[in-house]
Amino acid sequence: MSKQRVLTGITTTGTPHLGNYVGAIRPAIAASNAADTESFLFLADYHALIKCQDPAVVRQSSKEIAATWLALGLDTERAVFYRQSDIPEITELTWILCCNSPKGLMNRAHAYKAAVQANEEAAEDPDFAVTMGLFNYPVLMAADILMFSAHKVPVGRDQIQHLEMARDIAQRFNHNFEPLFTLPEAVVEDNVAVLQGLDGRKMSKSYNNTIPLFLPEKQLRKAINKIKTNLLEPGEPKDPDDSTVFQIWSAFAATEETARMRREFEQGIAWGEAKKQLFELVNDTLAAARERYLQLMDDPAHIEQVLKRGAERARAFSTPLLAQVREAVGIAPMR
Repeated sequence: MSKQRVLTGITTTGTPHLGNYVGAIRPAIAASNAADTESFLFLADYHALIKCQDPAVVRQSSKEIAATWLALGLDTERAVFYRQSDIPEITELTWILCCNSPKGLMNRAHAYKAAVQANEEAAEDPDFAVTMGLFNYPVLMAADILMFSAHKVPVGRDQIQHLEMARDIAQRFNHNFEPLFTLPEAVVEDNVAVLQGLDGRKMSKSYNNTIPLFLPEKQLRKAINKIKTNLLEPGEPKDPDDSTVFQIWSAFAATEETARMRREFEQGIAWGEAKKQLFELVNDTLAAARERYLQLMDDPAHIEQVLKRGAERARAFSTPLLAQVREAVGIAPMR
């Protein structure tokens, strides 16, 4: 049976939250257990440097994210789980691809264009505070993907352009040198939940409205109690489809429990009671993983061992491919 290789990167710039779990971690772990899938999952710590210049944050986030995936049951014997910076072939490939990537293509990248637009609106130089890391971000992402011959890359809609750029870069290299790179496909999961945060907007570190995944019980209860609701009193029917409380409930509850809570909303459940039940559901779902997470956070040597083993497995793919790339572009031993 031919396996589809799926690759997912997790940028190490923050603490995982409920939205990350529902939208990315849970479906990726489920996919990694499929018989027809070969999963490559990595900590994108080089990408983190683009937006974060605090080394303590990058280190702590890397530890938290690795511990989170392991605590939630990622099977690292099935999936290849590694740290981007442990694969030197990725940075070498990035330079080779930079030398084959048109600047005009990079000029069209959404993140760069948004930065230029913001500068122009603020009457600044168009490239004010724009680093080459931000400008070349799509090339590094292309190297991540092409290095491991990924067939499919799950992304949000805002990342589709970067997948298209990776395909363009791969096609250009394959045409100019040798057909060494697999053309990746973007996979946009429209059925994966995008959770709302405490203020009703998309749950995001950028909005400071997240609920961290492994909060202790008391802090988790307090966070859920802070979820914004309307002023409807107990007994007044409430619209479940316009409620962050119900949306998070639906992401964690079984189908029959979601149907029951919908009826409770229509019958006027009090917000306090709805939040109490939501806390109990989320806490029960995550309790065992939280305990394992705390154990892992106290054992960084074990996390490091897992990542080093993952890097060895990853380099079994990256080392021979880079050797072919070097040969193709003329960087090879004298003969």
